[in-house]
Amino acid sequence: MVCPDCFHEWNPNEVEEVEHANKVVDSNGNILQDGDSVIVIKDLPVKGSTKSVKSGTKVKNIKLIDGDHNIDCKVDGFGSMALKSEFVRKAN
Repeated sequence: MVCPDCFHEWNPNEVEEVEHANKVVDSNGNILQDGDSVIVIKDLPVKGSTKSVKSGTKVKNIKLIDGDHNIDCKVDGFGSMALKSEFVRKAN
């Protein structure tokens, strides 16, 4: 088979398994997994609240989800929320 756009050739009988796992990385490029602990690196305003999640806040037991805000977690003092992985770093 040949792609009409880029002329890439392949054999349809030799189908490779492609891993479709979304790799979520933190601000430093470390790969995050479900159950990891992360630290917030920037003060984040919380919609509907006058307080914000402060830089240095540790969040335990994260869950990775699809979408723009790809971390689902519970933050002490705020409850359940979604965070963007670009604003956290993996905790040691």
